[in-house]
Amino acid sequence: MTPLLAPDTSRLDRQFAFLAEADKLKSVLRASPLCDSSRRENSAEHSWHLALYALTLADQAGPGVSIDRVIRMLLLHDLVEIDVGDVPIHSGNGLAHGSDATRAAEARAADRIFGLLPADQAQAFRALWDEFEAAETPDAVFAKSLDRVQPVMANVHSGGGTWKTYSVTWDQLQARVGSKIERGAPGIWSWVRERARAFFPA
Repeated sequence: MTPLLAPDTSRLDRQFAFLAEADKLKSVLRASPLCDSSRRENSAEHSWHLALYALTLADQAGPGVSIDRVIRMLLLHDLVEIDVGDVPIHSGNGLAHGSDATRAAEARAADRIFGLLPADQAQAFRALWDEFEAAETPDAVFAKSLDRVQPVMANVHSGGGTWKTYSVTWDQLQARVGSKIERGAPGIWSWVRERARAFFPA
């Protein structure tokens, strides 16, 4: 892990230390495949793709949603995976998605990684990360919806992807993913659900 920076470290030194640390996200492999099934995506690619989702699907956001803030949240939301790794939503192995242990590990990672920044940026970035995790504001609810829908579409395009790997049922998909997408983007879930349903024979 990157050592803590001295209190008198310059602003630019801190900013570039953070950016160098963020580069490690490119080495964190996710369970989700690329749409062409050629390999698994990494978490940095996932974050970039989500930012593009937000920009492209902005017209599906609810009242009061700031797409600029959503994009900022999505660029930051998975930096904690540098320390914690990807915790697949459908996997029962290792840390459980959304468990107390996972949340605590991610909070420690957020402390360390955002703590590399100058104090004002550290506070601002951490506040955005906390807002995303809480999923209570319109911006965070829409951001969370997109975070759930992107892997669904990767699975659709790749012929089932992680649904096959983890023997996911339709009811599990609805509860773990569909309800979250529908909360912030009902129009998107209506469209996506129709395409996902074909992979879950009755």
